[in-house]
Amino acid sequence: MNDRSDKMNSSVKALFFHPFRFIKDLVGKVSLKGQDRIVHPFRVIVQKEISDHVRSWRFIILISIIVLTCLGSVYTALSNIQDAIKPGNQEGAFFFLKLFTASDGTLPSFIVFVSFLGPLLGISLGFDAINSEHNRGTLSRVLSHPIHRDYLLNAKFTAAILLIAVLLFSLSFMVMGIGLISIGIPPTPEEFLRIVFFTLTGIIYIGFWLNLSIFFSVRFRQPATSSLAGIAIWLFFVVFYPLIINMVAKTLKPSEFAGGRAIYIYEKIIFSLRQVMPNELFSGATTTLLMPSVRSLGPLTMEQVHGTIPGPLPAGQSILLIWPQVTGLIAITVICFVMSYVSFMKKEIRSR
Repeated sequence: MNDRSDKMNSSVKALFFHPFRFIKDLVGKVSLKGQDRIVHPFRVIVQKEISDHVRSWRFIILISIIVLTCLGSVYTALSNIQDAIKPGNQEGAFFFLKLFTASDGTLPSFIVFVSFLGPLLGISLGFDAINSEHNRGTLSRVLSHPIHRDYLLNAKFTAAILLIAVLLFSLSFMVMGIGLISIGIPPTPEEFLRIVFFTLTGIIYIGFWLNLSIFFSVRFRQPATSSLAGIAIWLFFVVFYPLIINMVAKTLKPSEFAGGRAIYIYEKIIFSLRQVMPNELFSGATTTLLMPSVRSLGPLTMEQVHGTIPGPLPAGQSILLIWPQVTGLIAITVICFVMSYVSFMKKEIRSR
């Protein structure tokens, strides 16, 4: 009690005789109390990476291209939505989804432009994530602080995937908002659910290319090399791998007198070869989500088709139908992340 009273008396004396010193000491104590709530270093790195991405001209230019392409695809869909919805069409009740799929051929639809520009977005956000820090000499400085090494890699991936998620959800909601203003009818709960799952699938798809570019950023010293490697893989799956599949299809094509079993096996093999492509997995999943009349993604036998009633699938059944494709996208994304994680944990970070 005596010690507490002595401290109180000294504080009162300091307040009256040395007011500026008292205020300075009080502010110092408050700041020390604020420092007791230590911000986690992982959160600090994520915030720093998000700030760097948002302020970079590379991100601004790419976002501008994506937004302009999105607006163009929406305008094309609105201009042709009456032609897309025909009398007797099974998807007439889901005309709001036509904003994401309709096109007249002049501009790609929303799902096509996401499939095309999404990999470029993921590659651009990750191709210099690690090697640029290494070349500038900041990698060893950051890791010299008492933080775990994997915080840096995890934070770079988290920051980039958060930006991708915010961008895709913003674009999807913007398309829905433009459609609501133009059409005047809000989307049904099932349509909204399908659009949300389509956006989540797009985030996973772009996340694969982000992890792949981060892996190349860890493996290669120069950012130009890592960016070219990512673009080369993207071009291989978009251009060259379909050519290889067409050559295989011509070689294995059965004769005109082949039985139904041989034709089914042939179609099954070609379908399995196509499922290796990430863009094919994304295209199949999004087409099923935004076109409820799609009831199967692979070849079917006559026994499987017999007795089926044509009509749109419920949202839950469509999600179950695309689950193998979504699982494949998640699997290859996790594999790329594990490869980049293991390579980074074994990487020499000291500047030469």
